[in-house]
Amino acid sequence: MRKKLFYISLLLIVVIFGVYKYVYKSHRDIASEDAIFTKTVSEVFQAFTANDSLANKTYLDKTISVKGKITNIDLTNKIITVDEKLSARFSDKIPDNIKLQDSITLKGRLIGFDDLLEEIQMDQCTIE
Repeated sequence: MRKKLFYISLLLIVVIFGVYKYVYKSHRDIASEDAIFTKTVSEVFQAFTANDSLANKTYLDKTISVKGKITNIDLTNKIITVDEKLSARFSDKIPDNIKLQDSITLKGRLIGFDDLLEEIQMDQCTIE
């Protein structure tokens, strides 16, 4: 009986430890990760408009690098719009030296495609 209680207690401790590690795992640092894909905004946009389920499997929650021209800068919300098709949210302050119509390469995590606005969305972006 004591042996059975010992094994059950040991199993319970292992399960609790595993759940704790899963729930409280560290956050990803997108800035230090290497980009899996390097594409233009148009290429990623075409992938989503052609077949969004395949594009989700390919790009969703992955670190990607995208190239394009800045079409809007929102300093208050730390968002840059690239080629009017990509909304890139920065974790830190947007650098002061960027301006409209500059060519830019952004690295960040792709979080989805908004069908209503027809806009790709990224977060945790940095300028490469």
